[in-house]
Amino acid sequence: MSIYQSTPQALWSGRNTDSLQYWHQAVTCLNSLEFSDQSTEKKLAILGYAGEEGVKRNQGRIGTSKGPMAIRKMMGPMAYHLPKALKIYDLGDVGTEGADMEASHDLIYQTIKGLLSKKAFPLILGGGHDLAFPHGRAVMEYCMGKGEKLGIINLDAHFDIRPKVDGKGHSGSPFLELATSFPKNFEYLCLGIQSAANTPELLEKANQLRVQWLEMEEFTMDNWTQIREQLDTFCQSMNKIYLSIDLDGFSSSIAPGVSAPSPWGFSTELIAKVLKWIAQSGKLISMDVVELNPKFDQDNITSKLAARCVEFTLRNFFVS
Repeated sequence: MSIYQSTPQALWSGRNTDSLQYWHQAVTCLNSLEFSDQSTEKKLAILGYAGEEGVKRNQGRIGTSKGPMAIRKMMGPMAYHLPKALKIYDLGDVGTEGADMEASHDLIYQTIKGLLSKKAFPLILGGGHDLAFPHGRAVMEYCMGKGEKLGIINLDAHFDIRPKVDGKGHSGSPFLELATSFPKNFEYLCLGIQSAANTPELLEKANQLRVQWLEMEEFTMDNWTQIREQLDTFCQSMNKIYLSIDLDGFSSSIAPGVSAPSPWGFSTELIAKVLKWIAQSGKLISMDVVELNPKFDQDNITSKLAARCVEFTLRNFFVS
């Protein structure tokens, strides 16, 4: 079974002002996953995945279940630069009872499909990267139903195309599960791949799946022209883009609170350029940020990084 928990409105907190100046003033917390706003106006729906079973199965560090709440706490006091008329809803968190990750995935999948059908932009806060399977599945089916082609862009040190373990998915397998479920529609670009974190078998599998990628050595500010060209080439043939940000792609010096830390990783300066490019492409349909592990964070720096990635992307998406 899955576990649902609404977000207390008080969790979204910060400075009090007479006018809308901070994120906590813009968010309305709901008491149910039922989303009733069917207006055609732009709206943002926040859903947390308080899950770590997939990380446990993938032999990662436990603690990602606390990730969604930590991101909200860092976003609350941030300055608000999105349109004042934008409706922002927080639907709460989906968690996992025992080891039944699959039930959590089913509920997340159904919820995201419902949000998309009501013209809401889903922002999913993780939680393990196994989240990408139900999230990607929902977006893929939605786009296929409209005759649109979906491209997946993952900012990550790992391909996350490992095989299942004992027939069960995990935080290292979501994109293989998507490729298996949608073999004719799987279009995947992964930026920031680290060879030391991906075996030769995984590189071979990535080639078999026609994955496009840039390794960390190429994914640098000095190489921005090539990166932009690859983004442009990939996105030109897509109608919509699903963006996934795995925090373990950053160096542990700036993102210590993750499931699989690494001393190497991509820079915040480069990610800002990539996020801005994707957000302003006009094709972004949903996004998630995953693998935050507050248990190992230092001075909330990783939670703040996650919040800044989210805020920066949304600002460039809704304001551009």
